[in-house]
Amino acid sequence: MLDARKGEALLAVIDTGSFEQAALQLHLSASAVSQRVSAMESEMGMLLIVRAKPCRATPAGQRLVQYLRRSRLLEDEFLADSGDGARPLSLALAVNNDTLATWLLPGLASFLIDEQILLDLTLDVQEHTHGLLAQGLALACVSSASQALRGCEVQLLGAMRYRLLATPAFAQRWFPDGLEREAARVAPLMVFDRKDTLQSDFLLKELGLPPGSYRCHYIPDSEAFLNAVRLGLGYGMLPQLQYGDLLRSGTLIDLAPARPVDVTLYWHAWRVQSPKLERLGKQVIAAARKALRPARKAR
Repeated sequence: MLDARKGEALLAVIDTGSFEQAALQLHLSASAVSQRVSAMESEMGMLLIVRAKPCRATPAGQRLVQYLRRSRLLEDEFLADSGDGARPLSLALAVNNDTLATWLLPGLASFLIDEQILLDLTLDVQEHTHGLLAQGLALACVSSASQALRGCEVQLLGAMRYRLLATPAFAQRWFPDGLEREAARVAPLMVFDRKDTLQSDFLLKELGLPPGSYRCHYIPDSEAFLNAVRLGLGYGMLPQLQYGDLLRSGTLIDLAPARPVDVTLYWHAWRVQSPKLERLGKQVIAAARKALRPARKAR
């Protein structure tokens, strides 16, 4: 049987990234945390943590972290339901930034209030949230990955439609003859972060421009990204749910009106999950299918 204190120490090291920060979180010495993790590794006969900066779980450690996090959720949910109803439950989810900036919270707000659920969100681009679930850093995720992890199930949510937008003044200055290859080499492009391939995939496919052959702003915040495009700092892919009436009013224009990009999103969660997480998943699916475009599941 797994020792609860050792499991708590392991989770704290993974969540904080170091034995020192885990010690502060648990009100222990770093030595005591290290001893508990080392004892668990000895008992299981395998290395669970790569001692680096930051610390990270080994493949075996990831599987154990997944189990410990789900086990702790079930315990927390039992205690919350067994009390006076005033104790909220915290759920760790991984989502992409544009999902958080648009449909997720409006679709979940009433449910979270009624169920007394606290969200513990980790943000990443949609291609990488799946990895956070695999590492045990989240209990469920919204991802563009269509394949389920072992022990998990996946549900199609729908597609977020993106368009390549800019202000009229920006387009007139940098693309007076339309979206052309040589103009795109020098026009400043908005990119979310260095993991974001949405813009680079488009330019490679449509103009044959490889990454690194054009100028970029990196703005890792959905709202600031939109504002940067509105201010004429650059052009970039924006989701339809975010730009709203800006295209219709002429505040922004579409540089490639016949070439929108649809990003299909999926909900990933463990097959065996707590009742509240299962109900949350159903609410996420319902909210997404109401807000997103219909999409076909990848084969």
